[in-house]
Formats: sequence, C-alpha cells, structure tokens
Amino acid sequence: MPIERAETRVLVVDDEESQRTALAGMIRVWGYTVETAFDGQDALEKLANFPAHVMITDLNMPRLNGDELLRQLHGAQDAPQSIVLTAHGSLEAAVSMVHELGAFWFIDKPVQTQALRLLLERAAGQGHLAAHAERLERKLSYRGVLGDLVGQSQAMQEVFALIRQVAPSKAAVLITGESGTGKELAARAIHQLSPRKAGPFVAINCAALADSLMESELFGHEKGAFTGAVDRRAGCFELAQNGTVLLDEIGDMQLATQAKLLRVLEDQRVRRLGGKSEIQLDVRVIASTNAPLEAAIKEGKFREDLYYRLNVFPIPLPPLRDRKDDQ
Repeated sequence: MPIERAETRVLVVDDEESQRTALAGMIRVWGYTVETAFDGQDALEKLANFPAHVMITDLNMPRLNGDELLRQLHGAQDAPQSIVLTAHGSLEAAVSMVHELGAFWFIDKPVQTQALRLLLERAAGQGHLAAHAERLERKLSYRGVLGDLVGQSQAMQEVFALIRQVAPSKAAVLITGESGTGKELAARAIHQLSPRKAGPFVAINCAALADSLMESELFGHEKGAFTGAVDRRAGCFELAQNGTVLLDEIGDMQLATQAKLLRVLEDQRVRRLGGKSEIQLDVRVIASTNAPLEAAIKEGKFREDLYYRLNVFPIPLPPLRDRKDDQ
C-alpha cells in the first residue's frame, strides 16, 4: 500500500532558526506534516504530542544535543527513524550514532535537497513498516500467536501481555517454568519485539557446559589464557553486543562463576580470560530456570544479589496441564 506523505510526521530539530525554518518549509512543500524543535529537550517535549515517524536532528545544540537526544530515545518502542545532520568534523560522531544508537543515516551540511528528499522517503518507509509490523505482531498475539509461542488460554494471554510490556525496555527478565514450557521461545519473542531485534540473540545453556568451560563461553578468552586456548575467542556477552543474551538454566551455574557474572552485570563491562582490557557492553540480559531459585538461595547454591539483579521483571510460564484451552 502506498504511503501518503501527509500521513508521515517529520520533526526537524536544530538550534539555528534559519536552518530549522528552511528545512521545515522545504519538507512541507514535499507534502509531509512537519513540526520543529530548537534543541533536544524541546524535541522530547514535542514528541510527546507529535509522534514523529522521522526526526531530522542537528548534533551540536544547547541543553540537550543530538547525541544525548538519540540516547534518550534509544530503546523506545515508538522512537522515530532519525537522520543526523553532520557539519565539518562531526562525521565520526554521526557514524557512531548510526551503529550504536540506531540512527537511520546521516547527511552533510549544507544539505543537498535531492539527497535529503531521497533519504527522507526511505526513512519514512522504514518507520511505517516498523509500525505496521508492530500492529501485526499485536494482532497475532491476541489470536494466540507471539513469535513461535502459541496459546489461546487465559494463562498464555497473560504471558503474552507480560512479554509485550517488557520487550521495549532494557530491563533484565527472569523466565521461570518447567522444562518444555517454551522458555527460550519466550526469550526470543522478547528480543524480536524489542528495539534490539536487528542485533544478535545469543543463548547459552548453563546446564550443558562443564564448569571449566563456562567462564570461557560467557566471557571469552585470549590466546594462551589456559591450556588449549590456541586462539582468541569472544564470549557470549561480546557476541551479543547490541542484542540479547539468554542465560538458560541459570540455576546450574557455579557460585564462583555467579560472582563474576554479577560483576559484569553491575559494571556493564567484560574482560576476556587472560585479557588486560575491558570491553564496554550494551547487552540485554534474559535468564531462565526450571528450578525455584529462592530454594537454591536458602541452600546457599545461588547468590541472592545475583537473583535480584536478574529478577527485575519475572515471567512465569505455565505448564500445559494448566492450560486446558491449549491442549
């Protein structure tokens, strides 16, 4: 279905009034609905009442600059596709914003009319596709399908509602349930409905690995870090950068590894085994377990501080025997 330009809302953010007015006027001539903001803080306030499909923003502005603006919007489910205006010396920052903060693309100043027009059309199309996909996903979930999860029972509808609620955020999630209830499918659904869906989804089964291999799988290692480490290897957290990591059956992790995992979660940094430098992380963490961790804490087998770090948003999955409508 063709996209009507009048249905596409564009927010122009620039502290230079002449530049802001000229861009807004040109984009209106092209048929788009346009609003303006004089800096990042003003843009956030405007977006509350003007949910833009596309935002065109300058980098250097008072109060809240373009980088800080995108950081605040990053991860929001209704964040607009963003085009960054780059002046001399700001190209590196703009490229970083595309890769790290999900900006759609950048364009040099002074702006070339045809280049901006083409870029705006593509960004608007991407914004409408994302909104359409989200609406379809919601419709399917109400019909008993969410990702690869299937269930029309009231219990599963409640699970779907929790997944839709937490997916847009960065909150850690703890999924509990018996084996076979679909914990990994739920984790993948959260990832697919999140702003990180274009990033990697990396799962590690904590029950399937020997204790001696667990830390290497989680954190990676440098060549020569231990006997058999013939090459450098990235761990699950590093591989999941800008995406999601699933720590499946977290209850089987040894206490020593739990302590190191807790530090990674607190610092948002990881150091490969044998490494000298730390790697800054941007990873969403989901954990799952088929065993009650509260009991493991009382038995001294699971750290209470790690439990509270992971259990920010709990999602219990009901067994099939309690979902008679799905049988």
